[in-house]
Amino acid sequence: MTKTELISEIKRLKKEKNAVLLAHYYEPAEIQAIADLLGDSLQLSREAGETDADIIVFCGVRFMAETASIISPEKKVLLPVPDAGCTLAEGITGADIRKWKSENPTGLVVSYINTTAEVKAETDYCVTSSNALDIVRQLPQDRPLLFGPDRNLGHYIQSVTGREMDIWDACCYVHDVITREMVDHTLRTYPDADLLIHPEATAAREADYLAHPRILFGSTSAILSHPAKSREPHTYCVGTEIGIMTELTRRYPQHTFIPMIADHPCEYMKLISLEDVHRALRDEQYEVRVPAEIRERAIVPIRRMLEMS
Repeated sequence: MTKTELISEIKRLKKEKNAVLLAHYYEPAEIQAIADLLGDSLQLSREAGETDADIIVFCGVRFMAETASIISPEKKVLLPVPDAGCTLAEGITGADIRKWKSENPTGLVVSYINTTAEVKAETDYCVTSSNALDIVRQLPQDRPLLFGPDRNLGHYIQSVTGREMDIWDACCYVHDVITREMVDHTLRTYPDADLLIHPEATAAREADYLAHPRILFGSTSAILSHPAKSREPHTYCVGTEIGIMTELTRRYPQHTFIPMIADHPCEYMKLISLEDVHRALRDEQYEVRVPAEIRERAIVPIRRMLEMS
């Protein structure tokens, strides 16, 4: 089939099967273009719980589809490419958390949404990069705290909130390459630009950057909303996965956006094609379903997150 025919058939199948297509901003442009909802992890988590569709086709990575299954167990959740993984989510296990809990019996575990269902089942509070600061600020000060798995986001939260906590040593391999040296080079090379950087970046650990007038550390949604504050054409250097450039340039054609890591995309987010979406819908294949005993525990920290956000 041609691209036009594929898109037409995907639309037909969605209507026929009462399916909804959710896609992350890091997905390829052609996938973003056909999505019913584009979002970051928090937006997509909420939509998974609110949609009245019978089938959710999740264009993202596996932990996102697992989260949708946890929130909406009555729906069929399809991941068009079953091996779309995440190095960050794979950086911590449920056994790791259980070990920390055994050593800190009064402790609380805060897990980034970018984790497996097994890890969420051992977690007290889930967070995203959009709400992590607010949620950590609300937690009791007299309890030990473990934040995982992203070490860079953890150190950023610790710097901003002043909250002492144990930080798990894992990272997103895409954002981890955004170092102090890269940021300093970008500041020199583009002296009139502002830098919009995801807090999963290594540079988010640099305390002196927190008050820098030209640097904003923010979630995917924060990066997407910030350019709306400038009515006049402006230049932004963007320190996150390059897929976000599709939505930034669509929303703000008057601005100039320069990707800081154009040559370092997330290989897993780029796996899904139109052909994969079509096959997933046509054959209802690659269902992601979280076992009930794990789901019942994993939903608790997700609900807490959604209630506190």
